[in-house]
Amino acid sequence: MPAYLIADVDVSDPMGFETYRQLVAPTITGAGGAYIVRGGGFEVLEGSYQPKRLVVLEFESMAAARAWYHSDEYAPVKAIRQRTAATNVILVEGL
Repeated sequence: MPAYLIADVDVSDPMGFETYRQLVAPTITGAGGAYIVRGGGFEVLEGSYQPKRLVVLEFESMAAARAWYHSDEYAPVKAIRQRTAATNVILVEGL
């Protein structure tokens, strides 16, 4: 069953975050993941939620997504993101 990692990213250090952007994609594809949404435009249709920058990743399973998120390959890249942005991240099962 596919799984989706959804992140709402509020970048505080654009120059530092650019380093993250350059380094993260190979860790995602190397773990079998793929971008579905990467910071594109959006429109709020209901409610008051105002995301800053949305990212949606697809993995083959919850286990695969967790393995990537907690991997040694992603750890130093994740540390860059955590220094340069405030992020809310959730993992959800697909159909």
